[in-house]
Amino acid sequence: MVTTTGSPLHVSVPDAVSAPPALSLVVPTFNEAANIDELLSRICAALPKDLPVEVLFVDDSTDNTPEVIADAALRCAVPVAVHHRAEAKGGLGGAVVEGIARTTAPWVVVMDADLQHPPQLVPELIGCGEQSGAELVVASRYADGGSRGGLAGTYRRLVSGSSTALAKAVFPRVLRGISDPMSGFFAIRRTAVDRGLRGEGLRPLGYKILLELAVRCRPNGIAELPYEFSERFAGESKSTLREGLRFLRHLVLLRCSDARARMVVFGLIGASGFLPNLALLWLLIHGTGMHYVPAEVIANQAGLFWNFLLMDSLVYQNHRRHRSRPLRFLNFAVLGNVDLVARIPLLALLVTTLGIGPVTATAISLVLVFALRYLIVDRLLYLKRSADPALGS
Repeated sequence: MVTTTGSPLHVSVPDAVSAPPALSLVVPTFNEAANIDELLSRICAALPKDLPVEVLFVDDSTDNTPEVIADAALRCAVPVAVHHRAEAKGGLGGAVVEGIARTTAPWVVVMDADLQHPPQLVPELIGCGEQSGAELVVASRYADGGSRGGLAGTYRRLVSGSSTALAKAVFPRVLRGISDPMSGFFAIRRTAVDRGLRGEGLRPLGYKILLELAVRCRPNGIAELPYEFSERFAGESKSTLREGLRFLRHLVLLRCSDARARMVVFGLIGASGFLPNLALLWLLIHGTGMHYVPAEVIANQAGLFWNFLLMDSLVYQNHRRHRSRPLRFLNFAVLGNVDLVARIPLLALLVTTLGIGPVTATAISLVLVFALRYLIVDRLLYLKRSADPALGS
């Protein structure tokens, strides 16, 4: 029996299934109609008959994929549901998090719908987790015995390899036990996900959801199973340059979720702001003959604007919902000019008493007030954003 209620399509649970599910299989989809029949056929063939399972498709499609899922589910022995999202919030990662929130089993397996992930490995992922006690089991293309042969062309192999290397370089300790942090095929215990939700929450961006879960949930115990990454069954890859840029942005946001790392990035961005500040200062002093004090007041605005754009877009993207961007900039500018007032006497002391040049003295004063500015921006200007029930933060 298939019923439609509001926006999401729901395929009801077969009457024969009465036990609570031991496994929730979450499959995000975007225009995958041509793959659904074969995928559900392989899933039904792969899952043990005595394993209570629920299958949830979380769909962001613009084609008829939800209807195809509902039709194919009538021929499937396991309970299948599809939730079509009106807004594709967080991309594929957001779809997975919503799917986890809508399911109940102690184990969650995430896989793609394009059949590059072999459904017959699903029971093995759970079995490996139960046997080892790991909270996360990753199907890896890079573990011994695995293969990434399904990646089409040298370009995609290069992107996959470089993304993996970059992620492991940015998170060497967290990803130490994961050879394939870009994998979209894995099993995770709900206890680990719940721990991530109780912390800072899950804030997926794009399609690399395993990286998000590994960093924010910090699973106790990680295991891997090698697998051969197959060619796509039908349709086109969703991997684009835009998704690659979202991955880089996500990597920065994840790294900046740690206060110590955030301070380092804050400092690097602050240091980069020296360039427009000092360049304009030099131009005003040497190009127009302006006195160094008013020249620094004007030049400081250039550095503030540069720093705000980078910090607001990268470091504090997940902490900015409570204020509009113009208001955030106004507060940031006020803060920057308040510490400018504090720096001017110091600047005058360095120039008139110690005989240091105005440009060099300005650079020294900027470094000295850095720590105070960071604490005020981090703790006061960007308060932790309000809860998002859909994504857990």
